[in-house]
Amino acid sequence: MSPRIRVRRGDEIALGPGKVALLEAIHAGGSLTVAARGLGMSYMRAWKLVQTMNACFREPLVTTRRGGKSHGSAVLTSTGERALALYRGMEEASREAMAASWRELRVLLK
Repeated sequence: MSPRIRVRRGDEIALGPGKVALLEAIHAGGSLTVAARGLGMSYMRAWKLVQTMNACFREPLVTTRRGGKSHGSAVLTSTGERALALYRGMEEASREAMAASWRELRVLLK
């Protein structure tokens, strides 16, 4: 069982499974290019997702530094780290809350 939580701000999805995976990949790789490549998406798609997340929160979740000779970088801000932790906590709480019903429902599955 894997809940798919989406945090909305108006018409935008501020956080969801794909954006959280991107945040984790940025955190692990320190680069938007590396994160995008690891997730099988284009750099432009990753960049647009970061822009959407940053626009939805009071403070940016990701900061970037342009490339050049030293290459670019992307890092989670403290707000980004906190949002990621809270989202993962929400997923875990959801799994725990649904556990009993999920066990019963699985019995009904083919």
